[in-house]
Amino acid sequence: MKCPVWKRLKGGTVLTAMLLFAGCASLQPSAEEPGTAAKADESKYKPYDNVITAGAESDEGLFTVHKVEDKYYYEIPDSLLNQEILLVSRIAGTQNDLSFGGAGMKARSQQVVRWQKKNSKILLRHVSYENIADENNPIYKSVRNNNYEPVVHSFDIEALGEDSTSGTGTKVIDVTDFYTSDIPLISGLSKAQRKEFQVRRLDQSRSFIDSIRAYPRNVETRHILTYDSNNPPDDPSTSTISLEMNQSMILLPETPMKKRSLDKRVGYFSIDQTQYGGERHKADKKQFITRYELVPEDKEAYLDGELVEPVEPIVYYIDPATPQRWRSYIKQGVEDWQEAFEAAGFKNAIIAKDPPDEEEDPDFSPEDVRYSVIRYIANDIPNAMGPHVHDPRTGQILESDILWYHNVMNLLRNWYFVQTAAANPEARSIQFEDEVMGELIRFVSSHEVGHTLGLPHNWGASHAFPVDSLRSPSFTATHGTAPSIMDYARFNYIAQPGDGVDNFHPAIGEYDKWSIKWGYSWFPDSMSDREREAQLNGWTRERAGDPLYFYGRQTAGKIDPRSQNEDLGHDAMKASRLGLANLERVTDNLLEWTQREGANFEELEELYDNVLTQWSRYMGHVTKNVGGVYENFKTYNQEGAVYEFVSRDTQKRAVDFLEEHAFVTPEWMLNEEILGRINQSTVVENVRSAQAGVLNDLTNPQRLARLIEMEVRSAGEPYDAFEMMDDLRESIWSELNRSTAIDIPRRNLQRAYIERMEYLMTEELSDISGEMKEYYGWTDVDVSQSDIRPLVRNQLELLLAEVRQSRNQVNDRATRAHLSDVQSRIEHILDPNE
Repeated sequence: MKCPVWKRLKGGTVLTAMLLFAGCASLQPSAEEPGTAAKADESKYKPYDNVITAGAESDEGLFTVHKVEDKYYYEIPDSLLNQEILLVSRIAGTQNDLSFGGAGMKARSQQVVRWQKKNSKILLRHVSYENIADENNPIYKSVRNNNYEPVVHSFDIEALGEDSTSGTGTKVIDVTDFYTSDIPLISGLSKAQRKEFQVRRLDQSRSFIDSIRAYPRNVETRHILTYDSNNPPDDPSTSTISLEMNQSMILLPETPMKKRSLDKRVGYFSIDQTQYGGERHKADKKQFITRYELVPEDKEAYLDGELVEPVEPIVYYIDPATPQRWRSYIKQGVEDWQEAFEAAGFKNAIIAKDPPDEEEDPDFSPEDVRYSVIRYIANDIPNAMGPHVHDPRTGQILESDILWYHNVMNLLRNWYFVQTAAANPEARSIQFEDEVMGELIRFVSSHEVGHTLGLPHNWGASHAFPVDSLRSPSFTATHGTAPSIMDYARFNYIAQPGDGVDNFHPAIGEYDKWSIKWGYSWFPDSMSDREREAQLNGWTRERAGDPLYFYGRQTAGKIDPRSQNEDLGHDAMKASRLGLANLERVTDNLLEWTQREGANFEELEELYDNVLTQWSRYMGHVTKNVGGVYENFKTYNQEGAVYEFVSRDTQKRAVDFLEEHAFVTPEWMLNEEILGRINQSTVVENVRSAQAGVLNDLTNPQRLARLIEMEVRSAGEPYDAFEMMDDLRESIWSELNRSTAIDIPRRNLQRAYIERMEYLMTEELSDISGEMKEYYGWTDVDVSQSDIRPLVRNQLELLLAEVRQSRNQVNDRATRAHLSDVQSRIEHILDPNE
């Protein structure tokens, strides 16, 4: 049996810290450290009745909680000593602008702790399950010795429980100081926040416990932490930061769930373990997916192919604070996943319920780990989030609390309006009908539920659908916008007026059904790990090469142009051209579609700004094809390469598109009927910023490095860095060949080009930590030792010759002054000492 050893959890992001898990109870240390007397001396403790007095308020659960006047006590059964307990720290109440997310957000990644008796003390020790070894393997002792559990806090044993004899039974400890001190493990402030807000100290006189409640499997603590701050995020006059924290202590399952190995060809959140002492010549890195444990009620019927209900279905409760008119749509979003679970052999596997009232369940609480709750948060953040809590030993999801922020509706309104109003009459208003907004809410609900089921974003799904199919009424009616609702394939911006499309939404699709089948199908205990993995691998190979089942992981750098957020269709140039046509139509009608009697132009301004943002998205979708590399994860029993360069033709078409649409002045956007009502004097700067953003993205040193790489590795004629930069220069400086006047937006763009070339000539690429490079899609390059600077110098020398020749052939005064300035700038870059 594989069993864990323990390691201190390193500080880091939620993304990395959530991976450091695994373990089993057989390696629990003894109740006392070696050398500690086994029999307690009861005389050293106070009488139980002197500590837990007759006036105590007590709450029984995982362990009993007592409140005596202003002190709180835990009465911990000996049976819980050395048991693994999950500690989840959430922010329950926060000041404005303290951090993104607000109430309900995890303050840090989940931690594992255990209570342990040491002499007359109870220790709270931190456990990590990153490293594992077989306890029968000689290396086990070495791994354990090198992963010693740190002591987070020490508590005096105040009394023994009433049933205690010879030091057994229960131990009573005072936890008041623990929750009102500055304990890093349960603090609401990160090191970066302490530095930013100039936090001096925690003030215990203004920190206190609000409540502690016990449930059968967890104990929930609400406490207020108050810090002295020289630069608080809200009102500086207070010099104070106060946070309400919620600490969950959750007992991990007695019988660990069977783990399922991660397959990079199918998207799941995962946990990482490092196994020592195996057959390989190095420590073996293991990854296991996070998922709920579903077991069929009738296993024989399940194996015969019948749809069977699970022993314990996945149930989500709707927060009582949720407005009544949106509850049915949120519930529909949850139960839309029933179809996907049917692909895994289960019926009624996922259910949404209204919360019980006082009479039905007086103990119901969103904090109770027995309940997964979609929590409605009165916060102006335009977002929703779907985190989950999982067993660090196996990846088993224990519960989920979806965070639903009130202003997500405004975000949905803006997306739906800007992306679909040209072809969708339902979106031509700033206040949607409830049925329209309800369906948008249903989409977000489904997406966030997918995260809580263990599914990450699949940014590659939308590439499966041909652009023309998204203009088909029959296709969109049955397929939505992408084969996965876990993509960021928002609303159908491709469909044109007259196409007849009336369904503009994403929905649960082919990939979602497949991923749930792969992750949640039940296998009998008689199957070995090797047999289960062979079955799963066989399923995956059957679908290899079919774009409907392609998983494109989320990365910040987006090297694979198929795996992008906010995009639709298989061809970014074709899709973006249609999207731009619709944006122009929306802009032409923006005044009419946003007007309200007696209203000011605030909504008009917000939606116009969203038009500019959408324009930038289309340019970004196209740009990612330049220097792009397709990523198709495979195993040794599959033919073909994992990494393949984007074709020369596709890259060339992308640059041609940018020349036509990104580096020319978008005259349709400069609508004075609109601008005269919303913009005092920043239009020129807004256009400059948007165009410069496209330019900087296209000339990112990492993209240039990949173009140089393609020249080395491509068998045919690649679209190399020199050719791309020639095309870019000729596009942005096309007026020089015609000796014509250069207008203001173009002059700004040309100066942005010069400054970008100077950046490439003088700056190095800042590095990031190795563990984050894969997520960011990072391409390492030493700019000064690569071909980048000779390439840029060549471009500047060619441009300088053209500027000198054209400078005196133009009559326009502003253009001549501009070219004179450009000449001076280039000369200084090429020879800074002149």
